[in-house]
Amino acid sequence: MNFKNVVVAGGGVLGTQIGLMCAYTGHKVTFWLRSEASIGRTEPKIARYTEMMLQDLEAAKNLVGNPIGGMLYPRGLIRSWDGITAEKIDQLVKDGAEALKNNITIEIDMAKALSGADIVIESMSEDPKAKIGVYEAMKDLLDPDTILCTNSSTMLPSTFAEYTGRPDKYCALHFANTIWKNNTAEVMGHPGTDANVYNKVVEFADEINMVPLKLHKEQPGYILNSMLVPFLTAAQSLWANEVSDPETIDLTWRLATGAPAGPFQILDIVGLETAYNINQMKPEAADETSTTYKIGKLLKEKIDKGETGINSGKGFYEYK
Repeated sequence: MNFKNVVVAGGGVLGTQIGLMCAYTGHKVTFWLRSEASIGRTEPKIARYTEMMLQDLEAAKNLVGNPIGGMLYPRGLIRSWDGITAEKIDQLVKDGAEALKNNITIEIDMAKALSGADIVIESMSEDPKAKIGVYEAMKDLLDPDTILCTNSSTMLPSTFAEYTGRPDKYCALHFANTIWKNNTAEVMGHPGTDANVYNKVVEFADEINMVPLKLHKEQPGYILNSMLVPFLTAAQSLWANEVSDPETIDLTWRLATGAPAGPFQILDIVGLETAYNINQMKPEAADETSTTYKIGKLLKEKIDKGETGINSGKGFYEYK
């Protein structure tokens, strides 16, 4: 294991999952959070995703011997399905529960959190000014060899490289949601990223049971979100323009494609605050006659009511 100490800056939906996946694979993980209030929001996520991961691992025993078990198992939690047995999964559950309990620390003192870090993964909200502020606060606290990554869903690392104090050791590392099942890790450098650092990030992704997906050049939205964001925007446009309601739009997509979830169910998982931030970065978001403006207004109404998605118990759907 080349990376022993991992710092995740941020305790949102993906930040929490990234930290847990690193802990599960034996890395020491520190969550750096801004405040005690942030801890109060993050700890329930840690508990919830820990439970989900272990439940999915336990349920994988039912797939042993199933001809399609190799297609359905949680790929981030079981490194290889070849030769897997119920007994081996029981051991993974036991070891995983211990690792998720013992390998995680939460810290609000930035200097203390960053000390000794091999890699730092910034997973803050999609707010450029906030990200720049975090990088400028970090740059004099990081050890000389620490690699810094961003998990930004839509923004390019070249936008922020100059603010990090280590542009050659900075790149993007982007994960899909429920990363213990959808174990993708898109690695995207910027023109100043050192090739050796890029390769080390690819190695790190493999260490935490992800499949590294290497991008050859910068692309807003990487591979996944270059396809996903337009899809979600199309669905939100149908809603904002009163063509149909979220439930019917989701039903249409599921029935017509066989997909397990519709776009508004996906938005609940991603989180409406993230969807809102991405929407508001579009220039037309300020034009009151535009569909983008209507989408932002509708999302903000739900956010103001606390309906931010699955983690709050309600978004477009209710969760109990």
